Formats: sequence, structure tokens, C-alpha cells
Amino acid sequence: MNKSKTIKVTLFAGGVGGAKLAEGLDNIDNLKLSIIGNVADDEIFHGLWVSPDIDTITYTLSGLVNRTQGWGLQNETQNALSMLKNLDCDTWMMLGDKDFGLHIYRTERRNKGDRPSVIARDIAKLLKVKSEILLPTDDVIQTKVKTEKGWLSFQEYFVKEKCVPEVQEICYEGISQARANQECIETIQNSDFIVIAPSNPILSISPILEINGIRSALIDSNAPILSVSPLISGKAIKGPAAKILSSLGMRSDSLGIAKFYSDFCKLIVVDSKDRHLDEAINALGVSTSFTDIFMNDIDGKIRIAKHLVKLYQETLDT
Repeated sequence: MNKSKTIKVTLFAGGVGGAKLAEGLDNIDNLKLSIIGNVADDEIFHGLWVSPDIDTITYTLSGLVNRTQGWGLQNETQNALSMLKNLDCDTWMMLGDKDFGLHIYRTERRNKGDRPSVIARDIAKLLKVKSEILLPTDDVIQTKVKTEKGWLSFQEYFVKEKCVPEVQEICYEGISQARANQECIETIQNSDFIVIAPSNPILSISPILEINGIRSALIDSNAPILSVSPLISGKAIKGPAAKILSSLGMRSDSLGIAKFYSDFCKLIVVDSKDRHLDEAINALGVSTSFTDIFMNDIDGKIRIAKHLVKLYQETLDT
């Protein structure tokens, strides 16, 4: 890497998978990382505004995350949740005591009329996060999942129902009225390269892309756009991505991921186990780069991040 140049990278990310790649990129020298996170998983619990994906990214980059589970805080307790349970409250959404503190802070500021994006920025700064965490919109959008049990909020499907019911339909409530934050549009426009994290394309990335102005900014961008597949041999590294893609009649492999992003993303990083998909992906007009995409530890996260930077540098030579 040219040590005299700071590379501006924008990462589109959901929760755990996005946070892993964010941490890898956050550890690369001479790289300015901006993360556009998913807010469609947000929901009110016990009167507090909870933003799971944004919090997972924030906790990860602050070094406070519970490494064992990949979300929440380390050395956490559940005293508040235990009391709520004693009071016959629904407590299926696991929130720790320190986690409650952050949700109280966020909710108090929202109630005062502060912009959610400013609140997220301030939380990241106070928790000593180096990279920039951006909300794609300050408007409320929420993923809804239709199953045989009817329409569920994302958290009901993901946490309460443990992703068991078959998904029949997905919608993003409020998406048609949502406006993209100008900071996000400007970040996309000023990026040297853009990365789509190995997050669930339907539940984590699509709610960002469908906000008015976001997808068109990507299509109009002159920066190389790379995606990292969240699937290996047709199976999700984590979460229900493959299951949902299949239930919605889409290909549940890296070819399906490449096709999903093909209108703006012309290079996908795919696990070496899926080399047999090379020709079919290339037929979409999408180039492939094969490597081990499993990020089991910090070394794996940095390895993938360096691989992406190398791919970006190669585009400068072509």
C-alpha cells in the first residue's frame, strides 16, 4: 500500500458478519473506514429504542463486545431483565444491564429531538471507536417477516422464533418514505472503494439499498465496489441467509449473491470451496476473487481486509 495515501473505504454492514469485516478493516493502516449500518432491525423494548446491528458494530470496534457470542457486551449481567421477568414482562429479547444503559441514553436523546445519526456518532466517539459509523437514514424503517404465524418484526422472527418459521415474504416498513442521510450519500461519492460486507443480503443489506438515493449513488459511483459472499458451499457462515434466499425462490449460494448485487457490484470475493461457480458468476458480468473467507479470529478478519485492499490496488493498475 502507498503509505503516503489514506484510502477511504465505505462498508455496508449488518450485525455480526458486518462487524467482523469492519474490525478487520479498522486494523489496516492508512485506511479511513466509514460504515453504513442497518437500522431496519431497530425496535422498542421496555420503552427503549434498541438498535442491534449498530450496537454490535459499535461494541465490536470499541473492544467491548462479548467475543464468545459476537454481540452484546463482555462481563454482562441481566439483573434488570430478571426483575422484568419477575414482573411478568416479556423478556425474550436478551438485554444486559450495561446494554440497557446505552439504550436509555439513546432513547433520552431521541425524545429530546436529536438526530439518530448524531446520537450514533456520539456514542461511537464516547466509546472510543476510531472508524465512522453512519446511519443510512434518520427515518424509521423496520423489517417485517411474513410466516405461517403472520407478519413478525425482525426481532420476533430472529430472536423469539429463532428463525424457525419458513419465510414467505419480506417487507421494509416505512422504506418508501425514508430519505437517505446526506452524510451517507457524500461518503459514497467520496469513497476510494466500497465494500458490501458478508451480511444477510435480504435482512441486513437490502434495507439500506432500498432507501431512496442509496442504490442510485452506488450505481453512479466511480469507485470500485466489492462484495464478500456470506455463503460457503451454499451455507451461511452465520444466520439464516441461505434458508431465507431459498424460501424466497432465490439461489442460496454465492452465484445468487453475485446476481443480487450485480447492478452495481462487479467484483465478488468468494470462498475457495466455491470455485465451481466461477464461470456462472463471470457470465453475469461480475468478476471473482477466491480465498478463504471464514473470519474466525482477528487474524482472519485482518487477512480478508488486506485481501480487499489488494484487490482495490489491482483495479488501479488496470
